[in-house]
Formats: sequence, structure tokens, C-alpha cells
Amino acid sequence: MRTNAHFTFGVLAELAEEMQVNLVLTVTILYITRLCPALCGVHPVTCILQGDPQPPGLFKDGDFVIGGAFSIHYYLKAENHTYTRRPQPLECSGSMDTRELRFGRALQFAIEEINNSSDLLPGITLGYHIYDSCASVPMAIKIAFQLVNGFDLIYNDFDSCAKSAAVTALVGETGSTPSISMSRVFSRFGYPQVSHFATCACLSDKRQYPTFFRTIPSDHHQAAALARMVKLFGWTWIGAVRSDSDYGNNGMASFLKAAEKEGICVEYSEAYYRTQPHSKLKRVADVIRRSTARVIVAFMASGDIYFLLEELSKQSLPPLQWIGSETWIVDPGMLRFNLCIGAVGFGVPRSVIPGFRNFLLNLSSDEVLKSPLLTEFWESSFSCSLRQQTDSSSGLPACDGTQDLHTLQNPYTDTSQLRITNMVYKATYAIAHAIHAIVCNNKQCDKNIKIERLQITDQLKRVNFTKNNYPVSFDINGDPVATYELVNWQLQDDASIDFVTVGHYDASQPKGQEFSLSRAIIWNDGSVKVPVSVCSESCPPGTRKATQKGRPVCCYDCITCAEGEISNETDSLDCHTCQPEYWPNKEKNKCLPKPVEFLSWDEILGIILAAFSVTGSLLALSMALVFYKNRASAIVKANNSELSFLLLFSLTLCFLCSLTFIGRPTEWSCMLRHTAFGITFVLCISCILGKTIGVLMAFKATLPGSNVMKWFGPAQQRLSVFGFTLVQVLICVIWLTTSPPFPYNNMQYFKEKVILECSLGSAVGFWAVLGYIGLLAFLCFVLAFLARKLPDNFNEAKFITFSMLIFCAVWITFVPAYVSSPGKFTVAVEIFAILASSFGLIICIFAPKCFIIVFRPEQNNKKHLMGKVSSKAP
Repeated sequence: MRTNAHFTFGVLAELAEEMQVNLVLTVTILYITRLCPALCGVHPVTCILQGDPQPPGLFKDGDFVIGGAFSIHYYLKAENHTYTRRPQPLECSGSMDTRELRFGRALQFAIEEINNSSDLLPGITLGYHIYDSCASVPMAIKIAFQLVNGFDLIYNDFDSCAKSAAVTALVGETGSTPSISMSRVFSRFGYPQVSHFATCACLSDKRQYPTFFRTIPSDHHQAAALARMVKLFGWTWIGAVRSDSDYGNNGMASFLKAAEKEGICVEYSEAYYRTQPHSKLKRVADVIRRSTARVIVAFMASGDIYFLLEELSKQSLPPLQWIGSETWIVDPGMLRFNLCIGAVGFGVPRSVIPGFRNFLLNLSSDEVLKSPLLTEFWESSFSCSLRQQTDSSSGLPACDGTQDLHTLQNPYTDTSQLRITNMVYKATYAIAHAIHAIVCNNKQCDKNIKIERLQITDQLKRVNFTKNNYPVSFDINGDPVATYELVNWQLQDDASIDFVTVGHYDASQPKGQEFSLSRAIIWNDGSVKVPVSVCSESCPPGTRKATQKGRPVCCYDCITCAEGEISNETDSLDCHTCQPEYWPNKEKNKCLPKPVEFLSWDEILGIILAAFSVTGSLLALSMALVFYKNRASAIVKANNSELSFLLLFSLTLCFLCSLTFIGRPTEWSCMLRHTAFGITFVLCISCILGKTIGVLMAFKATLPGSNVMKWFGPAQQRLSVFGFTLVQVLICVIWLTTSPPFPYNNMQYFKEKVILECSLGSAVGFWAVLGYIGLLAFLCFVLAFLARKLPDNFNEAKFITFSMLIFCAVWITFVPAYVSSPGKFTVAVEIFAILASSFGLIICIFAPKCFIIVFRPEQNNKKHLMGKVSSKAP
């Protein structure tokens, strides 16, 4: 017995701490005196109830009784406690919520339907005790203790301490906070509670609420669905308001957690409860008016958001897109607020309950008088008094019997949106099926079977049936499968607002397929265009997001991607570097292949260089033709005609080899251009060197007693040319066999384009070729310089000197120009050096001779050539 005492006082302590008011503890202690025999360990003759019991609003006796608790009123009458007298009985105040009354009558209807059924609980009569909890914790706890204590309130039987609990299970409560308080009481005593509207995810915790069940999905699913919907429509900047209760606080916490995962930012999150001061309500309304978010998610109970919408309606408000939780988004009482036109939210599926409308409307005045709730409803609806004959204090005229519920248009009579009502209906049938599984076998039911406290709870866990095409079952947490309809407040042709189902959400579907739209949503501006609510406009492709310092991640600046980077998605967090052979387009949203650049035939520079190359080769051929036609003349003979023709041939090749540098580099052209250039120029310089040595030897041979010409005659000259050229050929062969030139995509010079060029392969080979040419040119220049003072009319050495001077100057300046020139201009510099040195050679060496042959034929004779020599002879 002492254990029971400690157990009971533990319940009271938890409840008192939860409510943080002395009044509740006082009330509950009054009721605990009903358990005095167990607490005191004695058996007095009678147990005296301290306090006044709460009468049910709707009552019917039966073999098994189901309790009901609904928030038919939203307030308790306030009382100033002096602690010098006994508190007054708890009493509801304020206007009646006729929608909640319809919920209570749905429980009544379901029990009447079950009692008339031959399949479910045949021969068993179910009763009901339906209470108004006033949406308050104190009243909810009072009702809970009263139901588990088992007082016979109708017959004023308060003296029996041996009676069992008045109910086998409870349907209710509507709100999450009262449901939590009631569940703490019911779970301690092992009695099940099935709620039709308490959605707080906290109630899924079976360690705290082991006997709690519900027919409406948990807010855990609704919060995830709302966050996914917000993300689907591209809203990243939202406001949030919630009821300052277990329902609102837990639901909003779940939503904010899911929204954060979806990348949604919340500008503000405000809480309000209907009993809080008006100054708090005004502050919340001002926050909404000043905000820049154009989408607002409201996780609020109907009684709380009603006051908020009223406050917002007092002043002009920027267009807002409301996203509502299931509590108020399908509440017909909210349709009076036009500022919520276009609102979207999830509600439990719409349903049809056959015969329910007739049950609601077929009420006689005598039947109404038996229930204080129905009496209040009747008198407030028709503004007449059913009790005027006995009490004229109301000041209302007497009801004359002509009143007809069919003429009313209010939430009680509106059965077009039976959503939560169906949850009550399903909860009642779930309890009935659990009782049936205990007291009935295949043939009959035994009303005398005593149901143990946990039997109903165990059977509810196994419940699985379908009623009116609506499946009913519970998972391990006491929750049903989460299915919602996406409801849209749409303005109709008659200027009324109606709930229109535009989509569905089914948590049992595979991930990513839970949400579906079935028709267009009409938004707050009356269009089907989705409204925009962002802190910052989306960053287009080609830019990246940079978070603004000190602000949420949804507030950012759009930064253009850096050079060489792109972003091909809207709202990209980072820019991505293109592959080396690619470069961004102008918009920086796509990587395009870099343009390949080389000295081509169809560009102006290539055409000009090619023209000079062809011109030079034609000039060399023309001079060769002139020499050939005048091969018997003195000037041709005097200048070693064989070497002259070979020199002109090599110069022709020098001009033509520059053409190999123009066009798209290939493997063969890369090897050909450098080797052809190296060999032809060595051939050319070898010929000039042979001519220079020939000039020196010829002058030496004119001296008396000299026989040098036999040592450097024509055969030796040909051999020297062959030998010098062979060395270059060997250098080129070694170069080509070890590390030959090859086409190469050079991406170092320019980031935005590729330079297709010929890589040297071996730089040593390339500079060996140039070095050998330079060595022969320098040797030739030195010898020609030594021969510069020979007789003028005979001397060819001074022309060779000038040509070598030009040649060396060109190739000396070529080296730094070649190294520093970017891209295709490197090739152009090399071609220019070839052409310039070739033109220098041909003009300096052959132009004077051709001028004499063509324009001064009188000087083309041996006498003239030897004239100056003769005049200077001793």
C-alpha cells in the first residue's frame, strides 16, 4: 500500500511540476482522497470526495464505457485564489467551438452505429462519457482522474470505493498539451488513450507515453512534408510563427530542423498563445509586417492563429503566402480571413461518413435539453432559450419549436470536409475492435468478462481493419501511416473561399516519391505563378554564392567566377576550373574547347610570309636562269659558275623551306621544317664558304710561283661543300633518331587558347643545328673580311662580307626574338629570319652581277674585270 501511495504522489508531483500552478495540485489532491483506503492502509466505512465532480457534456451508460475529451471551449473562467477558501469548480468560458462539438457527436454516432452492428460487439452495449476540456491542462487532468476513478456521476454514487474505472479507454484530447497531461495520468494506471488530433511528435515516445495512440499522423511527418514543399517551390527565405504550446513548439522545432537540412533560412520565429497579453500579440504582428519574407509557415492551433489573423487584419499587410499546419489549414472557421487566400498546407484526407449528417441534424429539443453542451449550442445558434420557463435570467425569447438545424450554416452542420471528424470515428472503432478481441469469440460476446487495464492497450497494438475504405492500424509508436492531402484555399466564383485538394503526401512511398501534385495551386495573388520569397535573388550560371557576413546562408552576393572557372548551375556554391584544354565562354557557364592557334595559310601574316617565300625562290630561279644564259660570259666564269648555280639552288631551297613552317603542325612537318632549314642553310653557307676560299686562292695564284689552285681546285671545292653539309646531315639524323620534334599543344603562353606548335624534342639538337650554321657563317665572314682589300673589279669577297654581316645580324637578333615571341609569332620570327637572311645573301652576292649582265653588258668582259688588277701590277 505504501508503494501505491508513493506511486500516486509521484504522478501528482509530475503533473504539478508540468503545470507549474498550485491550483492543479490542489484539485488533484481533492480527487486522490478517493484512493484513501489504499494510501492509509485502513478500510473506513466511507470515502468522502473533496471537491465537485465535473459532469459530462454527453452521457450514455453501457456494458463498456468509452471516454471522450474535446476542446469545445477555449478558456477557463479566471479566479483569484486567496487560499483562504475552497476554490470554485473549474468552469469553461468563451464562445463554443461548434466544430469540436461535431467531433464529440462523431464519437456518439460511432458508438450508436457499433451498438446497432451485428458484426462488431454483438449483444454488447457501449456507453460514452464525453467531456469539454476547455482546451486547458487543469480541466484535462481533472477529467482524467475522474475517468480512471470510476465515480457514478449520474447517480451521485460517490461512496463506493470498490468500483473499477468508469471507462475502458479514452478518445481525445484535441490539443497536444492537454493530451500529454491526460496521457501521463492514463499511462500510470494502464488505460489507453486514442487521440484524434494531438499531433506532437513527442507523444510517439513510448517510454513516456506507453498507452497513447492516435489516428492522426505525428508532426514529425508533417514537418518533413512542409519543409519538402517549401523547398519544392523554391522558397529559401521564410518567416515562422507557432503556438507557444507543446504542439507549436515541438512541431516548429521539427520543421526548422528539416528546413535547415533543405537549405531553407528563417528570417524570424515567433510564438504566441491565446492567453498571453495583447502586447505580445501586437509585437508578433509587427514582426510579420516588417519582415522581407513573403512566405510564412504557421504551426499554430486554430484558437491561437485566430487572434493573430485578427490583429494582422487591422492594418495593411504586404502580400503573404501562408503555409499552414493541419490544425488550422482545414478549419472552416478560419475561412473568414481573406488575407489567407491562396494558403497551402497539409490536412488529413477528406472523408465521407454515411448517415452522419442526418445524425447531426436530427435533434429534438427534448434530446437537446438532456445535455448542457447541446443546450448551449442550440440557444447560441437560434438565439432563443429552451429553459425560459424555469429561468428567465438569460433574457432570450423562448424557443417556439420552429427551429431547424437544417437551416444553420456553421462548422457543426458542415460535413463537406470531414477530416478530423473521421479521425474521431476511426479512434472509436479502433477501441471497439480492441474490446471485441477481448470479450468476443467466434460465436458470441460475454459482457461479464472483466477487462484488465493493459488488455485494451495490447489489443490496440494489433488492430488492423478497414472502415468505409479507411484503413486503421498503429505502428510500434502508436502512430498511423502518415498520409496527407495538400489543401489550397481557393476563391470561388461566388466570392467564397473553399478548401481544394491539389496534391497528396504519403510517407509510405519510397523516398523522393512521397509528394505529388494533382492540380494547379492558386496562390495569394490569384495566379498559378509560384510567388518568390528569397533573401537574395538566385545567382545565375557563371557566378557563385558568397555569404554575406553576419547573415544567414540564404543571404548572399553573386560573385562572377574567376578567370578559367565556370558554374553551370543556378545558385552554385563554387566555381569549377575548366580542364586544361578548355576555356570558359563569355558567360562563364560552359567550358568550350580552347581555340587552337597556329600560323595558317589563310591568315594575312601567313599569306605575306608565303608570298615572300615564293618571291624569293622565283628570284633565285630567275638569277639562275640569267646566269645559265650567260654562262659563257666573263663575270659568270670569274665567279665559279658551278658553285654559283649550287648556291642559287640552295637559296631556292632556303626560300621554299620556310613554307614548311606555315600550316597546321604535324609529326612529319615538324621534323621536316627544322631539318630542311638546317641542311639547306648549311649547303648555302658551304657554297659561299667555298666561293670565299676560292677567291682567296685565286688571288694567291696570281702571285709568281704560286701553285695553290691545285690544292683547292673545283674538285676540292665540291668536296668541301659536301663535307660541310654532311656534318649537318649527321647532326639532323642524330636529332631525329634520339628526340625528334613533334606537334605540341602549348597552353602556357595564353590561358584562353592553345598554341599548336612544334616542340623541339631535343633543345640540344636544335641549337646544335643553329650553332653549326652560325659557326660556318662566322668562318665565312672572317675569310671574306680578310679578302675585302682585293682588287675591286675582281673582288667578290666584299659582297660576301656584306651578306655574311647581314646573315649574322639577322640570326643574332633571332635568338632573343625567338625565345620571347609568344605563340605563332615564334614561327613567324623563324620564317622572317630565314627569308631575311636568304634575301640578304641573294641580293648582296648575285644582284650586282645580274645588274652588270643585264644592264651593263659592256662591263661583262675579262678586260674590265682584270683592268684594275693590271693597273696595279708591278
